[in-house]
Amino acid sequence: MNNIDKKFYILISEIENSTEEQLFEKIKLNFQFLPQDIKNIFENYFKCFDYWGTLSEQDSDFDEIKQKAYYLHNNIKDIVWLYQILEDYTSKFLLYSIINNWVNYDFQTLNLFTTSKFKHYFDLDLIPNLKDEVFVDIGAYIGDSVLDFIESYGLDSYKKIYCYEITADIFNQLKSNLQPYPNITFINKAVKDKNGKIFIKENVDDSSSNSTCQNGQFAIDAVCLDDDIKEKISLIKMDIEGDEFLALQGAKNHIAKNCPKLLISIYHKNIHLTQLAKLIYSYNNNYKFYLRYHGGNIYPTEIVLFAIPKNK
Repeated sequence: MNNIDKKFYILISEIENSTEEQLFEKIKLNFQFLPQDIKNIFENYFKCFDYWGTLSEQDSDFDEIKQKAYYLHNNIKDIVWLYQILEDYTSKFLLYSIINNWVNYDFQTLNLFTTSKFKHYFDLDLIPNLKDEVFVDIGAYIGDSVLDFIESYGLDSYKKIYCYEITADIFNQLKSNLQPYPNITFINKAVKDKNGKIFIKENVDDSSSNSTCQNGQFAIDAVCLDDDIKEKISLIKMDIEGDEFLALQGAKNHIAKNCPKLLISIYHKNIHLTQLAKLIYSYNNNYKFYLRYHGGNIYPTEIVLFAIPKNK
């Protein structure tokens, strides 16, 4: 056993030997010992982005910490499962660093992963070349991922690209930015587990993080990927503010039958750290799994799960 394995299993043992309440109190105490400027960063961040709960020491509001403790206590076996199936020690060490940040506010270890030599979703060590792909970009934003894809692999890397984006003004920028490139279809719809209507939940601080909800003012069509695209898909990138689980459910047939390469954001909900890999594995176990990181060193966001077919 190497030092990364040892560190991981020591941390896992500490979590397993704690009750949920003990784990909560430990994480809360670690937070309270942080310098005030760092605590302010956390509290302000969770005010802007409400994926993980609220946090305010002044108001004795430690909901974000409570949610972390709940997830860690109740999903420790899944965390170990993910660690054991990850294909390389970059991924394993990253998973350890994420959990250690959650529990001990370890910024130094996470800092090792804050820079990358490759584009966000296109790690050339994992996917060295592509050609004639049918690429589906779910949460295409203004086309930045498509442009990174083309810069990484060239214009001959795809034969068709589908771009899904829900926000109207962002959608118009997307079409404008990618207008020079051929064979791209733009779809102003949400991707879910079934077809229907859904509503947009606007984030006043950042329109790029608009998400969907069950009721509201702005309605939009929702589609299931298995129904919306009938041709064989070879590559899916997904970053849709917490709807990734539902979208993957709606792509079950594509994943089971065609085994497309999957580049999935897994940080919008604590449970997604393990839940999305388990879901993909349940549909098709012919995948190798990796984790890569493009966030900062304070709180782990921008975590990408790579699911790469074993036989490709």
